[in-house]
Amino acid sequence: MSWLSNFVRPKIQALVRKPETPDNLWHKCPSCEQMIFHRDLVENLHVCTHCGHHMRLPAKQRLAMLFDDGAYDRIDTPKVTADPLRFRDRKRYTDRLREAQAKTDEADAIQVGEGRIGGVPAVCAVFDFEFLGGSMGLGVGEGLVKAAAVAVQKKRPLIVFPASGGARMQEGALSLMQMARTTVAVDRVKEAGLPYIVVFTDPTTGGVTASFAMIGDIHISEPGALIGFAGQRVIESTIREALPQGFQRAEYLMEHGMLDMVVPRKELKATLARTLKLLLKLPHVAPRPGTAIDQPERASGSVTTRTVTPSKVPSGKDAMAKPGPAATKPVPAGQAEGKPADGKAVARAETAPAAPAPADPKAG
Repeated sequence: MSWLSNFVRPKIQALVRKPETPDNLWHKCPSCEQMIFHRDLVENLHVCTHCGHHMRLPAKQRLAMLFDDGAYDRIDTPKVTADPLRFRDRKRYTDRLREAQAKTDEADAIQVGEGRIGGVPAVCAVFDFEFLGGSMGLGVGEGLVKAAAVAVQKKRPLIVFPASGGARMQEGALSLMQMARTTVAVDRVKEAGLPYIVVFTDPTTGGVTASFAMIGDIHISEPGALIGFAGQRVIESTIREALPQGFQRAEYLMEHGMLDMVVPRKELKATLARTLKLLLKLPHVAPRPGTAIDQPERASGSVTTRTVTPSKVPSGKDAMAKPGPAATKPVPAGQAEGKPADGKAVARAETAPAAPAPADPKAG
């Protein structure tokens, strides 16, 4: 019996049973509900290939996508008290923190990195919505204050990517104090004459919107991002009116002057690099000889690269010894035949001949 159950049955099941496919090969778009192959989703920067919906990105992936060659230095944020109020609802706050840290492998809902964007050094603070909804507590406040301090110390612009549901209720009034602390921190960046750019991602709500997120020098957003303070149903129940369609979305806010740009994810890095160079008044760097120009030419349906090769211009003694064709003097006839030309002959050769007089018809 053991031979049948241990040997024969597994062999028969292996022949009949279909091979199991991993569950993470296909992803469902939350907007159009179409299935997307995981490799296509990664190549498209987690943007739906059917409807263009921008899905949420973990903080690590966003930092790697933002900086040149995906290279950046991680800035450690200060450690804070884990549960200052010893809060407990359905479960302890410390248990919720441990679950979120195990899920994201991070200490809190913010990550700070330092690197180059299009060749321009910058400091970036990115929120992770997977960590307790990106809520802002003591750890997030300390992380943003540290990012602003590093930006001021190294004289680099500060870019923040908020994605948060607001203040963290498990920390009570201590989380609300972070609104004032983060506002003061980014004000110091502005006082130092450094650019402060906010890139809104889905969603940005609550106390984050009511503090540092709305005081940037430039406000950029990804398409379709939810941006607001209170929820739409709360507002409708308060004012007892129906809100317009697309309310609190990035496109609606840009039409009403709350945002400067709505930029797709594929164009975000180039837009940030161009904006930083304009704000910092960096000179345009001309391409070196033999290097490719940044803007490619399109020929026969494919992208080709032009190469700049400047012409060699003689200078100094070479310019005097080997004049160009335009600087060549006329050679006298005697000199062309191998006879030395005197000074007078050279002078007459350099002088333009006078125009001949008109012939007299009565002559002869």
